[in-house]
Amino acid sequence: MTALSDPLSAVRDQALRCGFDAVGFAPAALGEAAGRGLKAFLEGGHHGDMGWMEARASERANPRVLWPAAQSVVVVGQTYGPTIDPLKALAQRERGVISVYAQGRDYHHVLKKRLRVLGRWIAESFAAEVKIFVDTAPVMEKPLAQAAGLGWQGKHTNLVSRQFGSWLFLGEVFTTLKLEPQAAEDDHCGACRRCLDACPTAAFPAPYRLDAKRCISYLTIEHKGHIAREFRIAMGNRIYGCDDCLAVCPWNKFAKPATDADLLPRAELTAPLLGDLARLDDAAFRRLFAGTAVKRLGRDRFVRNVLIALGNSGDRASAAAARPLLTDASPLVRAMAVWALSRLLAAGEIRELRGRHLPAEREVSVMEEWRLAAESA
Repeated sequence: MTALSDPLSAVRDQALRCGFDAVGFAPAALGEAAGRGLKAFLEGGHHGDMGWMEARASERANPRVLWPAAQSVVVVGQTYGPTIDPLKALAQRERGVISVYAQGRDYHHVLKKRLRVLGRWIAESFAAEVKIFVDTAPVMEKPLAQAAGLGWQGKHTNLVSRQFGSWLFLGEVFTTLKLEPQAAEDDHCGACRRCLDACPTAAFPAPYRLDAKRCISYLTIEHKGHIAREFRIAMGNRIYGCDDCLAVCPWNKFAKPATDADLLPRAELTAPLLGDLARLDDAAFRRLFAGTAVKRLGRDRFVRNVLIALGNSGDRASAAAARPLLTDASPLVRAMAVWALSRLLAAGEIRELRGRHLPAEREVSVMEEWRLAAESA
């Protein structure tokens, strides 16, 4: 049977040959519920300072606003399931926890390379136009994945698959080729609320609703400024992202560990020592995280996160790594160095450091951290 006589099977087979673990088909449209959910999310200010979500909301809510010629969406999934429980690392307070998805090569690059191959094959085989997307364009990929039968949006708002649990990267090929859509996946969460109860910062105001401003993934990755004090202790030693709501999902019992070499965790990123990370300058940061999603964060914000984790370590010896950062070039880093030391040192030592550093300090945010440190000393 030729590809032209059975395009659906042909595209599915080709997607699997490209290395994807799951593939489904959806119309280039979203139901009204997805648009209403996005509108409520934005109007509630739950997107925080992710202004790009609001700026292109109309394209996000309707694939045909993004590309009017699109007829179908081929949705692909790639498993990145961990081989060990990612929550175990939270007990190693002297080490940092990096989200499972970011411990290997940046998945945007991995999936985009394969999507280009798949898209080119579709274009050449069916004389169709294609556009590919991997989480970097205004595409509501989780509702599209549900419409394509890959899974459903769980109460933690992430996709859940009966085959891969909560560990699935998504990518899309928009095409002018008309493909018969698959049946949408039903919701199988039932009465379970483990993901909601597991959140360290109570970021879910209700099932299926996320307030990103409270989410540790948002705070450690997307948020560019100072992390509010109310969230710092709850962050623990999470220095890039948070897997708690994903890791507790009971559907993970069916998940398959990642086997793709590009997506396997790098040994140096699975549980790095916080003291070593605090000493990274910009060049060393770039070398360590080359090719990973972490690199896009930048050194200053990353060290901000590391200092919060050091402050939560409960280990007085960690102060040795934080103290030199009181004179760092970045006020973001200096402020968090003050906070970390206020948690690790005795009151007299904090007063001594404050007397030494405050006269030279002119950054309001850093001076405020010194004031609060003195009050708590």
